[in-house]
Amino acid sequence: MRIVVFSDSHGSFDALYRALESQPHADMFLHLGDGYSELEDLRAVFPDKRILSVRGNCDFSCLAKNEDILAAGGKRIFFTHGHLYDVKRGTQRLIRRAQELKCDIALFGHTHIPVNAHEDGVHLLNPGSIGEPRGRQPSYAVIDLSPQGVEINILPLEKG
Repeated sequence: MRIVVFSDSHGSFDALYRALESQPHADMFLHLGDGYSELEDLRAVFPDKRILSVRGNCDFSCLAKNEDILAAGGKRIFFTHGHLYDVKRGTQRLIRRAQELKCDIALFGHTHIPVNAHEDGVHLLNPGSIGEPRGRQPSYAVIDLSPQGVEINILPLEKG
């Protein structure tokens, strides 16, 4: 199973579109907040794609959840924007929450800085920002779940 993860698009519909188009065989897409309006546009353009999301601190009129859990490929995935867990100061609160929820993977955004780590038994992933990266190229992540395990890659968004 392939899951594409993006975050912090901040108005960049084109970036989301290019990331989605670059992964035609993905089973689902997760947006980790701060991009609700362009995400709604993306859903309209690709009504057949499974696109899940949570709200970010800049998604003011969004009614989406602050966090959610997805069961996929035999794993439990906790996903949130990260601002409610103070991820700019560290990931310990986020990791504890994932452990409380018995999740194998914790996804977050908010910092605009990519992270791909494994801490205290939890795969930790921030895909970086697809719309407003901090000192880097725009990026997104691909999670491949198989009987062999979890493979996570952070990919640069190709220039359009």
